[in-house]
Amino acid sequence: MEYGSIEREIYVDASPEIVFEVVSRPEHLREWWSDDAKLDPAPGGTGELTFGEHGSESAIVVPMTVVESVPPRLFSFRWAYDPSLAPGPSNSFLVCFELVPSGAGTTVRLTETGFREQGWEIAVLEETYRDHASGWDRFVPQLGAYAARLASTP
Repeated sequence: MEYGSIEREIYVDASPEIVFEVVSRPEHLREWWSDDAKLDPAPGGTGELTFGEHGSESAIVVPMTVVESVPPRLFSFRWAYDPSLAPGPSNSFLVCFELVPSGAGTTVRLTETGFREQGWEIAVLEETYRDHASGWDRFVPQLGAYAARLASTP
């Protein structure tokens, strides 16, 4: 296995406009992915994702920086494990959501890269890659279900 990128694709029964909001706005991110989110969704905007109860010792808070924001087609950001670092190409993961109109809904193509660029030994690289792949296996369907619920709410 090359551990270079994770790719997931899902059809969502919601318009690209709704799905774009779901992947780019903090009030929506916390409904399907992180436990809390703070984010300026404009290119160059910064923020953070919190996994676990904010302020608790076990909470993981990761910084993020928006790379591209092209409503309603593309949203990408970098996020880093080390909260003391500004996410950049050599110390973070790049997550890209490509949104393609498909019938009455949207095909969401998620790609996450940056694993090899961390410079980790192979065991750490493999463990982190598997952890992220498993996470996206759980979170991408939650994204789809949440966006579909939003689309069906008048």
